[in-house]
Amino acid sequence: MPTKISLKIYALLGLTFLLASCGVSKSLKDVPDISPYETNISKRRQLTDSTFALGSNFLTKNHQGLYELYVSGNPYELGLKTGSLTRELFQEQERVFVEKIDDFVPSEKKQKLLRKFLAWFNRKMYKHVDEQYKAEIYGISQYASEDYDRIAAPYPRVMYFHGAHDIGHALQDLALVGCSSFAAWGNHTEDGKLLIARNLDFYVGDDFAKNKIIAFVSPDQGYKFMSVTWGGMIGVVSGMNDQGLTVTINAGKSKFPLVAKTPISLVTREILQYASTIEEAIAIAKKREVFVSESIFVGSAKDKKAALIEVSPNNFGVYEVENGNQLVCSNHFQSAAYADDKKNKKHILESHSQYRYERMEELLEEEPKVTPESAVAILRNKNGLDDKRIGYGNEKALNQMLAHHGIVFQPEDLKVWVSSNPYQLGEFVAYDLNEVFKNADQNTQARPVSSANENIGPDPFLRTLAYRHYERYRDLKSQITTAIASEEKIETSLLSEFIVVNPDLWEVHFLVGTYYYENELYQEALEAFETAKTKEITTVPDAEALDKYIKKTKRKLK
Repeated sequence: MPTKISLKIYALLGLTFLLASCGVSKSLKDVPDISPYETNISKRRQLTDSTFALGSNFLTKNHQGLYELYVSGNPYELGLKTGSLTRELFQEQERVFVEKIDDFVPSEKKQKLLRKFLAWFNRKMYKHVDEQYKAEIYGISQYASEDYDRIAAPYPRVMYFHGAHDIGHALQDLALVGCSSFAAWGNHTEDGKLLIARNLDFYVGDDFAKNKIIAFVSPDQGYKFMSVTWGGMIGVVSGMNDQGLTVTINAGKSKFPLVAKTPISLVTREILQYASTIEEAIAIAKKREVFVSESIFVGSAKDKKAALIEVSPNNFGVYEVENGNQLVCSNHFQSAAYADDKKNKKHILESHSQYRYERMEELLEEEPKVTPESAVAILRNKNGLDDKRIGYGNEKALNQMLAHHGIVFQPEDLKVWVSSNPYQLGEFVAYDLNEVFKNADQNTQARPVSSANENIGPDPFLRTLAYRHYERYRDLKSQITTAIASEEKIETSLLSEFIVVNPDLWEVHFLVGTYYYENELYQEALEAFETAKTKEITTVPDAEALDKYIKKTKRKLK
């Protein structure tokens, strides 16, 4: 996941959603063959305002606000059941996507042009998606909102939702996803067992992360698995199967592709469903053609270690630590296959990936025997290297205060902890896959399936004045960026308050300076820019942009 709420990123984000959800040819002829699949889907029963049952399958909302979904069957059945049970969540997610389109690309003419481009860009994606996943997506699409049929038919529309991560990643080439992951095992964990933790710092607005689904899937072929997902999504960004194999994804540096191929989330879904070892995961990843660069972080109970599968359109590498019991991953490649990759080298030098990598190493060194609780504490850490205060929301921090979710796996025990809102600061809810899948088919009352006595409590930060200040900072940031874009005036007291509630963040001073500059208050702008210069700036491009503003402002003052 450069500054996420900058106007440039917002514009690119809008295009991302447009490309992902609107760039679909209405004449798409590829429709999956569902004739091999028998279906016997009953009508769902509504038990409460947030609990539904469909035979032994169910959706329910737990006390922490996470939705827990259990579905079983063949690919088409999985899609139909998921679509039926999560209908409202799915349609709400679609609404969020389409509203982004209207917000960022209001011109119907431009939307039409982009649809034509994406019809061409996505022309071959269907050739790279396995038939079983086409059938599952087709099943879900039966429950898509009719409100957006004007954009595209439900099936192709949902199909391309699965490429949103990849398309956005490639389109902007700015790392919208700034995820941090680490694993420890052997003498680096308290009990010697493998432990994996990650933040999914994929931010596309608060509404996108509002309704998280913890899906427990029992397919008729392959392994049972869980994943953290959202309405309409069958791909996997974080998950573990009943063999103790885990997958998470970390975006790498990509160039813009010429054609869409296999979405990364469907590659990881296939790994989770059909692999039980790192070697099997590598074999699956090798046979799929992708269209962006990604690190697939794989942990294995059978291998008792973790490894990175680094994929890109024209290269493939595997990275494993030698004579060590710790693996760290941010957003750059580490395998020998990418040693001479110019984009990767530049990304290491210019982005915040290397900084977060070193911060994870630093915190792990301070915590020689990692436990689930200490892993969560690392994911929630808000400071920079040497514990420096770098401002809340700085992307150099492991906790960027915007995560979609944080997650901790203990594969050898089939245990997983998933964060609840806000960000990854809420309670981490514990699940035992042994118990979940043993009891799921008998759970006719659709009761929550978490192991509540093993939950990890919310971050104490939530009860502090600093947290309330952060929330106020976010509100003020929205007002100030809007004022800059619209050339509107705002009270200077708001600018002063903006600085007070998050004084250590470089971008606060940069935005204040930008507002003053656009309003021709050059002395005030220069003071703000020079203050920003003293803070921990996120990336080299950000530092260069700041330097340009300082030079321009000084010229204005002459």
